Amino acid sequence: MPYTPSGFFCDRLIRERERRDGEGSVNKPLRFSGQDFNILKQECLQKRVLFEDDTFPATVESLGYKELGHKSNKVKNIVWKRPKDICDNPQFIVGGASRTDICQGDLGDCWLLAAIASLTLNEKLLYRVVPQEQSFSDNYAGVFHFQFWRYGDWVDVVIDDRIPTFNNQLVFTKSAERNEFWSALLEKAYAKLHGSYEALKGGNTTEAMEDFTGGVTEFYEMKEAPKELYKIMKKALERGSLMGCSIDSLVPARFETRTATGLVKGHAYSVTAVEENTQKESKVRLVRLRNPWGQVEWNGPWSDNSKEWATISKAEKDKLQHQNAEDGEFWMSFDDFKKNYTKLEICNLTPDALDDDKLHKWTVSVNEGRWVRGCSAGGCRNYPDTFWTNPQYRLRLLEEDDDPEDNEVACTFVVALMQKNRRKERKLGANLFNIGFSIYEVPKEMHGNKQHMQKDFFLLNSSKARSKAYINLREVTQRFRLSPGEYVIIPSTYEPHQEGEFILRVFSEKRNTSEEIENRIEADHPVPAPASAGEESEEDQQFRTIFQQIAGDEMEISASELRNVLNRVVSEQREMNTEGFSLESCRSMIALMDMDGTGRLNLQEFRHLWIKIKQWQGIFKHYDTEQSGCISSYEMRNAVNDAGFRLNNQLYDIITMRYANENMNIDFDSFISCLVRLEGMFRAFQAFDQDGDGTIRLSVLEWLQLTMYA
Repeated sequence: MPYTPSGFFCDRLIRERERRDGEGSVNKPLRFSGQDFNILKQECLQKRVLFEDDTFPATVESLGYKELGHKSNKVKNIVWKRPKDICDNPQFIVGGASRTDICQGDLGDCWLLAAIASLTLNEKLLYRVVPQEQSFSDNYAGVFHFQFWRYGDWVDVVIDDRIPTFNNQLVFTKSAERNEFWSALLEKAYAKLHGSYEALKGGNTTEAMEDFTGGVTEFYEMKEAPKELYKIMKKALERGSLMGCSIDSLVPARFETRTATGLVKGHAYSVTAVEENTQKESKVRLVRLRNPWGQVEWNGPWSDNSKEWATISKAEKDKLQHQNAEDGEFWMSFDDFKKNYTKLEICNLTPDALDDDKLHKWTVSVNEGRWVRGCSAGGCRNYPDTFWTNPQYRLRLLEEDDDPEDNEVACTFVVALMQKNRRKERKLGANLFNIGFSIYEVPKEMHGNKQHMQKDFFLLNSSKARSKAYINLREVTQRFRLSPGEYVIIPSTYEPHQEGEFILRVFSEKRNTSEEIENRIEADHPVPAPASAGEESEEDQQFRTIFQQIAGDEMEISASELRNVLNRVVSEQREMNTEGFSLESCRSMIALMDMDGTGRLNLQEFRHLWIKIKQWQGIFKHYDTEQSGCISSYEMRNAVNDAGFRLNNQLYDIITMRYANENMNIDFDSFISCLVRLEGMFRAFQAFDQDGDGTIRLSVLEWLQLTMYA
């Protein structure tokens, strides 16, 4: 999706203001779609009507866009019904929310349901996502709400209770209790958050785990799992972490197919317990898992009916809550768990149980950013000409760990890069990008320097650390240990020119700071210097002659006449591959140089303009190495800097969006137009040079006003 300059700035400024006011926190979530649950409920009660949500209506649009869209036969017989129309005595929660309340329907969102099942193991977390005191009896108004973590903020999502049904049965998630509806309504709220039910098809359990907790996720491939994995899993569950696992399907046609052992390939499971049990005077490690289908279980050792249960005491059975029931939940040995499952995902509520058994409070920093095609979407290190243009974040590791390993002075930290909104935009053709990041050490002589690191730095220096791979997950996370000091983190997509938003989170055991590298907005000498006295060059004489021919006796020229003058002169320069200047560019030039307000240029004003254009022409030629008449939009950052302007990342993004063509190139006319606009803006705000030091500095808000109306 393309970004508009004013839209991005407005969104960012609004978010910053909301966070300053405490909005977006657990205790003060943002109102999704601007809907206030309490106000809507009171209005419905006063009017004695049931709430109907027009932002997520009971129509095909809310079901999906392709397989559940208008042309799909699957949606023809779907009827949206309220629980009161489905059964007698509907309840929000029956006998407490539990993992058996989640049974998958006709939607490929087992990843979400596995996360919900894990959520039920932690009552405090559950009731943060599923607010209590909601019911179908007391003050019932057909309106419910749920809360999710969304890219750094907590949001409150309001829904009505109309749910898709077929033959009076719920189409999607349902409870084992026919009259219980909290899980179905939670799924609906999550579907609304992402735009439709179909948007929930396919995913990783950790995605939902993070949206329920705001936590950080770690992935383990079983074949590469650390030797202390059992200890990590047990400690994670003791701390309330959510955990899911799956078996990769090598053959796509066999996705979600049952194996001879009863396990299902390509399917997400919840890990609900890990225990060590005594069996015939020896210890055996066990893992309890749950299939969100509510059925289809493991049939090997330690399954519900296996002979192993006869070898332990009743007390041990009670401790393990062993039940012989086809409810989707089962035990298996830890060794069988490692042999049969290929991937484990752990979402730590606080990142203090990552990889080890030590208790720490971690410091967390969050930065928002975006990759803009042609400006800051530079791709990975394989693309050295553009890699340096990616957003850059300065990380300062200030204190070493309290308990260093092998007497090594180092800082432990976790970097988590998350791409935003790709699931919601799937109906528009958006897919997850392959994303990753690199970390470079900043030389001591550059400490404290907040300037954007240039291309040569990355050509001459190797990364100190990096993500294991570029992969198409919503979030890429990895844990590192580096010496105290300053580093720069470069988040990127694998391929250049891929546009999207992201958040970068850094967790460290000890104190750290991380912030986006932002140049200060300033300009050197924005007013053109007067022409020096002396003999006129041949080019100057040519200009005077042409100017007199066009200007006539008035010796002043309009925008169209200026265009004729410039284009005649430029056309004589064979080394310049250009089609000349547009009328719009010439109007901007007159606005910049017209000192007496006539809307026309006299010879002196024109001379000042030409001196400036020649300076900028030299810069353009320097970057137009192939004499194509264009420069790459990625080079615009350096070209603008050479012209004496230093801008921040958002403004470089705006320049690219405004002046680059579809091939991400900027021609000579657009280049000059951009610099004329910059010069005019800085001149208009000379009053902001309060220090009198020859530089002008503007705030982002001031630049927002300029870019919106200039």
